[in-house]
Amino acid sequence: MRLVQLTVPTGKRQLILERLEERGIDYVLTDENSNRDYTAVVYFPLPSPAVEPVLDELDEAGVDEDAYTVVVDAETVVSRRFESLREEYENGDVATDRISRQELEAEADSLTPTFAVYAIMTVISAVVATAGLLLDSPAVVVGSMVIAPLIGPALGLCVGSVIADEELFKESLLYQIVGIVLAIGAAAIFAWLVRMTNIVPPGLNIGSVGEISERLAPDLLSLVIALGAGVAGIISIATGTSVALVGVMIAAALIPPAAAAGIAIAWGQPSAAIGSTALVLVNVLSVNLAGLLTLWWAGYRPENLFSLGETQQRVRRRVIGLAVIVLVFAMFLGAITYSSYAVATFEENARTETEMVLSQEEFAEYQLLEFEVIMDDDYPFVGPERVIVTIGGPQGEMSPALADTLYERINRHADNPVGVEIRSVGITER
Repeated sequence: MRLVQLTVPTGKRQLILERLEERGIDYVLTDENSNRDYTAVVYFPLPSPAVEPVLDELDEAGVDEDAYTVVVDAETVVSRRFESLREEYENGDVATDRISRQELEAEADSLTPTFAVYAIMTVISAVVATAGLLLDSPAVVVGSMVIAPLIGPALGLCVGSVIADEELFKESLLYQIVGIVLAIGAAAIFAWLVRMTNIVPPGLNIGSVGEISERLAPDLLSLVIALGAGVAGIISIATGTSVALVGVMIAAALIPPAAAAGIAIAWGQPSAAIGSTALVLVNVLSVNLAGLLTLWWAGYRPENLFSLGETQQRVRRRVIGLAVIVLVFAMFLGAITYSSYAVATFEENARTETEMVLSQEEFAEYQLLEFEVIMDDDYPFVGPERVIVTIGGPQGEMSPALADTLYERINRHADNPVGVEIRSVGITER
């Protein structure tokens, strides 16, 4: 429910009151003596879905040209006429739950802080995320998402597109571009300082850190996070519910991958930054694509119906453009996913072959203690570099035939030659 406060311009009093009476809307009128260009202020409660059509009707009558309107939340309205009005507008569909176009635009604008605040908070978020990744601490990484101010620009771009507010669209687009550059740059600088001052162990292999490695070689499941964040973010803002947790979800899709890209750059491995940078870009595009589609589906249109056709064409072009780019990135992520699948298949087959070899009668005295596949650093398409097989057996020299057999059987499942390192542990049973 909403309480609308509308200033009444000189000469518009009768028109406004007639329109409210025609719609069966209760109102209170107070005279204004401030010697300005309006003579009164009218207050009237409305169900949330009625705000947009009523304000549009008043705008068409020319009220908006000389007046201003304030829409605030109303906790409770006790009125029989209001209940009838609610029954008229609340139909149980999407339009019933969503806020008005006017409120949506104000909400999207308010979620975007000033540029200085946005830049500072983005840098801080990226630095905290970088520290969390280097510490391999999920808790710290989650903390970095909470302070990231990314939901405003992401949703502002979508809102600006569907309501034909090109100024909001351009501002949000600029914020997103600057945010990505700032996040990656701040992460790279901070990671370089950490590396140069030996705060982390010298020679740290970033591929061995779980929180980092999973973002250097992302897969198609990453798209689900971004698309889900975009849809959830738009639904949250369009229905007037809290967007705080959704903002964390959007930041989850953007900040950690940006920090991982910065770390890879600081470690002098630009190829390792390819996957995480692609993940940042595809997530940004996916959030915007999902947001555009959700807003249009929810029924938001520009204020001027004469510009509806032009706006619809503009939104269609942007949706198609985003969809094509996301599809290209999805194919890239799909290739990484297939590479990960191939590695997992190789590891499973190689382990099976090792167990089968050791089950043969001539090698019955040996037993498999540990099996490990070491990956190369060819990000984002990593592959097996060598296999370490730890075998327990009797004291003394291991049979050369065992090493040859394991090498031959394991490499049957590799596209490129894979080194096989066999470690023998003497076992004495009593």
